[in-house]
Amino acid sequence: MAAARRFVRRTLNEWDLTQVADDALLATSELATNAVTYAGTEFEVRCTLEDGGVRIEVLDRHPARHIAMPEIEATSGRGLPSVDRLASSWGITYNGLTKGVWFRLDRPGARTGERPAAPALSVPSLAIDDTAGLSLPSDRVLDLRPGEESLDGAVETVRDMLSADGVAVLLTDRGGDLVLGASTGRIPDPPLARLTVASLGPHARVGAPWTTDDPTDPVAAALAARSLVAAPLQVQGRLTGVLVAVAGERGRFDEAVGKRLGRIAEEMALSMERARISELERSWRGWLSFVAEASDLLAGTLDQERTMALVAQLVVPRLATWCAVYTVDETKTARPAYVWHADETRADGLRELLTAAPQPPLDSSGAWNGHTAAPGDARAAAGSTADDLAYAFPLIARGRRMGVLVIGRPAGDRFPQSAIDLAEELSRRAALAIDNARLYTAQTATSRALQRSLLPPGIPKIPGLEVEVVYQPAGEGSEVGGDFYDVFECGADPTGAVPAARWRFAIGDVCGTGPEAAAVTGLARHALRILAAEDMPVPDVLARLNRLILAEGPRARLLTLLHGEITRRPGRDGVRIDLVSAGHPLPLVLDPDGGVHEAAEAQPLLGAFDDVEFTAQTMELRRGQVMLCVTDGVTERRSGDRLLGDGRGLENLLSGCRGLSAGAVAARIQRAVRDFGPEPSNDDVALIVLRAS
Repeated sequence: MAAARRFVRRTLNEWDLTQVADDALLATSELATNAVTYAGTEFEVRCTLEDGGVRIEVLDRHPARHIAMPEIEATSGRGLPSVDRLASSWGITYNGLTKGVWFRLDRPGARTGERPAAPALSVPSLAIDDTAGLSLPSDRVLDLRPGEESLDGAVETVRDMLSADGVAVLLTDRGGDLVLGASTGRIPDPPLARLTVASLGPHARVGAPWTTDDPTDPVAAALAARSLVAAPLQVQGRLTGVLVAVAGERGRFDEAVGKRLGRIAEEMALSMERARISELERSWRGWLSFVAEASDLLAGTLDQERTMALVAQLVVPRLATWCAVYTVDETKTARPAYVWHADETRADGLRELLTAAPQPPLDSSGAWNGHTAAPGDARAAAGSTADDLAYAFPLIARGRRMGVLVIGRPAGDRFPQSAIDLAEELSRRAALAIDNARLYTAQTATSRALQRSLLPPGIPKIPGLEVEVVYQPAGEGSEVGGDFYDVFECGADPTGAVPAARWRFAIGDVCGTGPEAAAVTGLARHALRILAAEDMPVPDVLARLNRLILAEGPRARLLTLLHGEITRRPGRDGVRIDLVSAGHPLPLVLDPDGGVHEAAEAQPLLGAFDDVEFTAQTMELRRGQVMLCVTDGVTERRSGDRLLGDGRGLENLLSGCRGLSAGAVAARIQRAVRDFGPEPSNDDVALIVLRAS
């Protein structure tokens, strides 16, 4: 836009039409703005000298035939009414490829006859990157972008038009202060004194431009001006700022200049309002995008430490220079659990400062200066960070005080209200995410402790037999699995006929997972050991366990169980195994030549029928032979419509383990189960490998 204005000014100067330059510049700026805003294309500016005046036309590449004419009271789209008020005539032309909006300004006593039209000026459209990172709603009334349509360009134009020593735009903020938005020339930055809307006195209420040569006037004193002309920037009666021109000598500005500045301020206020609304819309889109992104990220982890780190890194540097997440213990004491600074070299000093400082409030949000009361050594370690501005937001979820979120910025960089609002919203979501992570962590710790209690503390060494076990629960460890295994010593043969030790093993699968399944798992594992200590035969152990499960009534769960007794006979090859498979996948035996066969017959599962009798089956596991016992998490591992156990899949897999040790067999089976399907298994996996040596 600035290029278009310079082109028009230079052309009018050449044609000796400076009398209409101000109106021409304003009207051209409005039409150029409309071309960018509504047509969204490149545009051209054409100047033609006509009898008694000048004709200026702005052409864009969007030849729509309908052009809206809003009411003059509208807060946006007022370009054409403004042109209508400034120009002696105006109109619209179409040629199929372009649309031109033109206006004419008359000059009394102008020379007659036409001069050749000035060459057209082509101005590229302004591209605004709307996909940039988060842009927070501005506290100031205006944050114009991009550069050529910025306040800096506006004040330069006004200074040229009024031949002032300096021009400034003072913008109102939420607290009623007037802050310097842009300036050029002799304007102190910052102003020499604090300015407020109240310091404008009746000028702010009347809304008319004014001039003064009084050096004690608050605005004149703050801007070091001997002569001043000012006009309020108002939209629908709302004061958004003040446009001020200053001079170093008295009497520079008169009433006519004031009216001129008032007209400029009126048009500028509308342009600023359009830019403000556009920026707010863009900013709120960024706000919503940021909140959605933060919610997704926070929901993506259930680790408490990682969640707190994520919260801090979402805040820095978008909302603050540093962030600290406090946690609260059972004594209601808050301590910094995670501290993050945009300058990593300051993080340690910041942590030391916050650790030594009084704790922030646990119940209310607001500015916090507790860190400024830290001991001197902590303040020294933090350096200039010790004087930063800080805000604290309690982390409360489900009525529970989780901690505090504290954000900080350097002392000279105050927090805009938008950043505070966004941090408060983020603190609510962070509190819920931290509480969810805390609950999940507690549940996982409980589940793992319970799972450990259902597994044996260790595996005994059995002479002449290699023993390897694998247990892999499904999921992330937040639930107790239904699979279990056990290998334990029973002692010597009670008859004394064969002085050999005995061991028992079991592998089972309780229907379902969770606490109910864990109760049956605990019952089964402990009952097996207790009944074995009473020298009860394997079939009788299963019959007794079946009755115990049925006695649980509605809490009963179905249980598949493979239970066997291992007997080592000195001087004889291998071991003897007496076993019962109650509804469980049958054990497989791998011979040294690679052959694989089943080692037992299926019998009823436990917890389904009363008065079931079980029969032990005896086999000899000779040197070099391997017995593989698995749960259905192995045989029913799924890949699409196919199961690992389909078509003798497990038998073929075991056949390929010929010559391997028990540990190598277990590792190969476990790896094959893991790699069989593209997705993680949704069932527990347990297996026992016995190899006679």
